[in-house]
Amino acid sequence: MVKYTSFFRAIIFFFSRILHEHYKTPKYLHRKVINVLNTTQIKLKYPSFIGSNELLSSDSEDDQTLIFNVEETLLRSSSMFPYFMLVAFEAGSLLRALLLLVLYPFICMFSKEMGLKMMVMVSFCGIKKDGFVVGRAVLPKFFLEDVGLEGFEVVKKCKRKMGVSNLPHVMVESFVKEYLEVDYVVGKELKVYNGYFIGLMEDNNKKIDNVHDLKHMLGEGEIKGSKVIGISGTKASLTHPFFRFCKEIYLTNEEMKRKWQALPSENYPKPLIFHDGRLALRPTPTSTLALFMWLPFGIILAIFRGVIALTLPQRIATPILTFTGIRLLTSATTSNPKSSSKGDKKGQLYVCNHKTLLDPLFLSYALSKPLTAVTYSLSRVSEILAPIKTVRLTRDRDQDGNMMEKLLNEGDLVVCPEGTTCREPFLLRFSPLFAEMDDKIAPVAMDCHVTMFYGTTASGLKCLDPIFFLMNPRPSYTVQLLETVSGLSTCQDRSQSRFDVANHVQREIGESLNFQCTTLTRKDKYLILAGNNGVV
Repeated sequence: MVKYTSFFRAIIFFFSRILHEHYKTPKYLHRKVINVLNTTQIKLKYPSFIGSNELLSSDSEDDQTLIFNVEETLLRSSSMFPYFMLVAFEAGSLLRALLLLVLYPFICMFSKEMGLKMMVMVSFCGIKKDGFVVGRAVLPKFFLEDVGLEGFEVVKKCKRKMGVSNLPHVMVESFVKEYLEVDYVVGKELKVYNGYFIGLMEDNNKKIDNVHDLKHMLGEGEIKGSKVIGISGTKASLTHPFFRFCKEIYLTNEEMKRKWQALPSENYPKPLIFHDGRLALRPTPTSTLALFMWLPFGIILAIFRGVIALTLPQRIATPILTFTGIRLLTSATTSNPKSSSKGDKKGQLYVCNHKTLLDPLFLSYALSKPLTAVTYSLSRVSEILAPIKTVRLTRDRDQDGNMMEKLLNEGDLVVCPEGTTCREPFLLRFSPLFAEMDDKIAPVAMDCHVTMFYGTTASGLKCLDPIFFLMNPRPSYTVQLLETVSGLSTCQDRSQSRFDVANHVQREIGESLNFQCTTLTRKDKYLILAGNNGVV
């Protein structure tokens, strides 16, 4: 009862602040900006192109300290709605996301600052602080896709750089520090009660208002003796205390940012390999509206597709599924991985990279024959509903090896040695267990494309992964059968180790898909995205 009373008090306090600050804030902001500009003698500049040499001279990069507004210096879009929609949808619920969408026209009637506070209230109120992983698992992908190349090139030139943000700190910290390699970022702190966000932001500007704080955050270095410059978008954003130490401030504008190019993924300081969340589209107001309009029909369509795949034979189900929008593209660089002679008792071992839980099923449809799939940590619901035979591995090498040997003697077997899915064009390290199972290993390169929902998750319910994949209007799968690789014989004569065979198969699949091979593992993925080792 006490929690509910405090919750309603927080809501009443929030809206009372809105009514008060909506009329009082503009004069206060205007006065504070003038005071900052007058007392520190800041020179405001409006460069025609933010990436020009006029802004940062290359001969003094080591002596320059850059203080920049994250949203107005890096992001091409001025709308913060997509990022709060991601928080509402991924960390909250479908109803919370719908509420934010319905309230957005009303939010647009207020000032930018008030609208930001209202979106914070709707998106964060009642979210558990300890379980909030959206900031490091979901948002960095969408932030990086919105970064302008011109703004990024300016920021990376400086040796010392600090970002200030109008967004909550938990939303921007991982994106700015881990992926853009900025030394420090200062954002709004969210108030917490009993371990839950209450949807209000603290005014932490008063805590960081002297040069000692700046030197402490940026590390050792003569900040006073260096040339401290700033980049922002509006004079209102210059009220942050750190902008007082800037000798020059450059202001961007919407016309300038519309000319910026998107930052190519190959230019990311740190590659984006892992990310989580269900939404594959950028949730702008129009795309979010389209999503909610599609959702009822998408659920019915996903159920229909699932029933067809589970109940009908493949030769009948394939044309029906194709008619519903599912596309399966198959290619082969070899005519027959293994001849099915009567004297050959063993089945064919297929080794594929892992995109979704449906990889073995689509491979079975591509080959038009039944397969047995060995899996790691597959949910019980998925095991029960799977239209093909699935066997769970125990992670004990000897026991799993004997099991796979037995399954191969019974028929064709498919294994995904990555152990987990990867959405981006990267391949995780292949477990070498399969290398000693058969002499003829058939690598299979798998890729999929979705437009609305991802069919994988690290922190959500894995049993819903196939449903989300089938909810896409036109999901597609590409299956490439590659030339067979010698496995057992090369390991027995010691010409290659099982690790060499596994790495060779990984490279073959990577080259066919134009994916980059990595040494990252399943454990690395789940520690980054969910904070656990991924065992279900």
